[in-house]
Amino acid sequence: MADPRLYPSGSAPHRDESTTDGSGRRLYNPYQDLNIPTAYKNLYDLPTSPEFLFQEEALVQRRSWGENLTYYTGVGYLSGAVAGAAVGLREAAHAAERGDTAKIRANRLLNSCGSAGRRVGNRLGVIGLLYAGMESGMVTARDGQDDWINSVVAGLGTGALFRAAQGPRSAAVAGAVGGVLAAAAMAAKQAAKRYAPARLLID
Repeated sequence: MADPRLYPSGSAPHRDESTTDGSGRRLYNPYQDLNIPTAYKNLYDLPTSPEFLFQEEALVQRRSWGENLTYYTGVGYLSGAVAGAAVGLREAAHAAERGDTAKIRANRLLNSCGSAGRRVGNRLGVIGLLYAGMESGMVTARDGQDDWINSVVAGLGTGALFRAAQGPRSAAVAGAVGGVLAAAAMAAKQAAKRYAPARLLID
């Protein structure tokens, strides 16, 4: 006999009850003969959506400043490393000579790809770091408003700050380029949200 302390009033399982699916077949329940209350199912009914400590965090539909910083810096460095490795591969191919052995060619290829990948990756990683910091700063300065203005201003500031050591004219040109690129990226993102299928979008 089942322990009455395990079951609230009227919740004890019945031996003659069986669970069936839509086709009438009986479904196997491994807990049927263990005298365990049916509340055990709640242990495995875990939420699939992100859980937040505060309700204000759940209402925010954007990445936090830390996630933003990590995301843009990582994407910038990874993209730069791949692009730099491709540039290094081309340089190694042009520098190859007819009498080189396979060992010398492999060494030149690794050195060229590693050097170019590290150089371009560091530059794009710094650009991503500056952009993420300025965009998060704009969101904080504007009391949480997240729109295209933050991205354009962050692009302007990132370009100008990145080329500030080259002089004011170079900083102004780089800032204009950064603002245009940021505006184009925001326009492409809005167009993708409007016309592309939702399952193809990765925010």
